[in-house]
Amino acid sequence: MTIYDELKARGLLAQLTDENEIKELINTGKATFYIGFDPTADSLHVGHFMALCLMKRLQMAGNKPIALVGGGTGMIGDPSGRSDLRTVMTTEMIDHNCARFREQMSKFIDFSDGKALMVNNADWLRNLNYIEFLRDIGPHFSVNRMLAAECYKQRMEKGLTFLEFNYMLMQAFDFYMLYQKYGCNMQFGGDDQWSNMLAGTELIRRKLSKDAYAMTITLLLNSEGKKMGKTQKGAVWLDPDKTSPYEFYQYWRNVGDADVLKCLRMLTFLPLEQIEEMDKWEGSKLNEAKEILAYELTALVHDKDEAEKAKNAAKALFAGGGDNADMPKAELSEDDFKDGVIDILDVLVKSGLAATRSEGRRNVEQGGVTVSDNKVTDIKTSYEKSVFEGDGIIVKRGKKSFKRVVLK
Repeated sequence: MTIYDELKARGLLAQLTDENEIKELINTGKATFYIGFDPTADSLHVGHFMALCLMKRLQMAGNKPIALVGGGTGMIGDPSGRSDLRTVMTTEMIDHNCARFREQMSKFIDFSDGKALMVNNADWLRNLNYIEFLRDIGPHFSVNRMLAAECYKQRMEKGLTFLEFNYMLMQAFDFYMLYQKYGCNMQFGGDDQWSNMLAGTELIRRKLSKDAYAMTITLLLNSEGKKMGKTQKGAVWLDPDKTSPYEFYQYWRNVGDADVLKCLRMLTFLPLEQIEEMDKWEGSKLNEAKEILAYELTALVHDKDEAEKAKNAAKALFAGGGDNADMPKAELSEDDFKDGVIDILDVLVKSGLAATRSEGRRNVEQGGVTVSDNKVTDIKTSYEKSVFEGDGIIVKRGKKSFKRVVLK
């Protein structure tokens, strides 16, 4: 099976400009392609995960990835799929976030020996002469066509700023510059980026009379909006300090029954034949498929040791086996105790299971807190310091959030 056929079989492709040409390029390892990453935070999140996996697959087939971080476009913010204006970040915040991305990307992409590049569009966007840019690039864009683009429709309802209106031109200019500087002949992105990507493809063809191609990937779990990687607590980050390996594991362990096979095809590197066998599984066997998914992705983002620990922690908590030492841990210091005791609300807050004492109070009053398998119903419940010595105690909020709380 060629790499192109595999991408199709895994359900990764949404739409393309020139299928035969794209197929030839990526199958022969001649594609130099880019995917853009806006530095809106200091960590990549699960929403970026599919793009990184796609870059890895294509690099393994001999193609050259360019990871483009938006140090320039990030100063505007992509309006695609948004109904409100993005918060404008300072250049210092943007530069800090860009610097953090390379470390995380290196787990997926091999940047050694020129096999891949990480490029920042701040290099050409921040010092642009606006008049020259308008004269050079502006004539190639029709305002009527831009206003009809899907990426602007939601923003038009509430008021599209001229700041955001420039985003399509800048993204198109990115592809134009990457083509000239690095021989980049293909761009990939989520299906919500199609209008912006077409703009870049057409700009190269008009200005340079050269062939360039656009190809979009299907955004997983995107049928109801950009919900991939979202939980009640917010985004699921690739940074273990923001989302622990266990929390990452549990996120994938709890995907819906209808999505587990889709996720296995799109995100794991398991053979398709093995995944097709799982397609026959029903009932409790689906839970086994979810465990495989969670393990494979946790190993990919963190490492196999962390995946094993997360798996053991889940087994210890939910199946009555495994090793408690692998559970997510929270440490209490001597200063957390008053006269040698600490109440349940402070335990919840200090362990990170509740943001505030008020939230902890609601959790207890609603019957959602257990300590060592005993439900806590009184908000005045207190514990002596000795309880947390050694292996500590397991504090659980709701069905899936828990910590092994120990004395430091």
